[in-house]
Amino acid sequence: MEAKLTIQERLKDLRVVVRGLSLEQLAEQTGLSKSALGKYESEDFKDISPFAIVTLAKFYGVSTDYLLGLTENKNPANAELQALHLRDDAVDAIRDGKYNKRLLSELLVHDKFQQLMVDAEVYVDRIADGRINDMNAMLEAVRRQVIQQYAVEDGDLHTRTLALAQIQTVEYFKQVLSDDLIGILSDIREAHKQDATTADGESSAEAVSEYLQTAMSYEGSPQEKQARVYLAGLGIDYDAITKEEFVTLIGILQKSKKLKIRQGNQRGKRRK
Repeated sequence: MEAKLTIQERLKDLRVVVRGLSLEQLAEQTGLSKSALGKYESEDFKDISPFAIVTLAKFYGVSTDYLLGLTENKNPANAELQALHLRDDAVDAIRDGKYNKRLLSELLVHDKFQQLMVDAEVYVDRIADGRINDMNAMLEAVRRQVIQQYAVEDGDLHTRTLALAQIQTVEYFKQVLSDDLIGILSDIREAHKQDATTADGESSAEAVSEYLQTAMSYEGSPQEKQARVYLAGLGIDYDAITKEEFVTLIGILQKSKKLKIRQGNQRGKRRK
């Protein structure tokens, strides 16, 4: 999850990154003093007047709630719904938290999302269907003409090629839309790689399997090999345990009726 910016960070980001202004320039354009503006952006400053908040929000074209850290939406609230032109049920779905809002936002702003929407519109509104059907009809006419003129079987190389060249609209757009969406999601997936909420790349099952393979191929003492296999099943690195822990583990394993463990501490005698 991305960390939220503080009020100070938001003010500095809007001034430097968005507007590219110095404190002197901002003071001239807002009527607020340079010293006050500098204090508002300092890390240890805790107080900012309502007048300054409203003035800066109007100047930057953002909502006061955004400056105060109450929302991540920069746009003033009264312009949000009118500008989006969304149906009421779509607004309710977003507001009710039915979707991952961060992921939805990243999808919408991705540079390839427009291509996805164009391809989706072409498919949904059947814009390309007429051209595809015309092309298929032409290929089918040629195929039948070849069969009739040359008295060839329907399944020979040439007639089969003409049949396979005909495009099935649903199958074609299924591939196109899948490529569009997977391309976008792959980029977002990579961007999420370092997030605290993202799962580890290596699953616990893979780690345990690797431990087991290493343990089974070990050529040391029987006690040590048994201990390695047992710990691998629990996902514990054998080399991380101390000699005292090893002795305790062997003592426990010796009580098992299913394992044959001889007496004596044999750790490390044939270790490689």
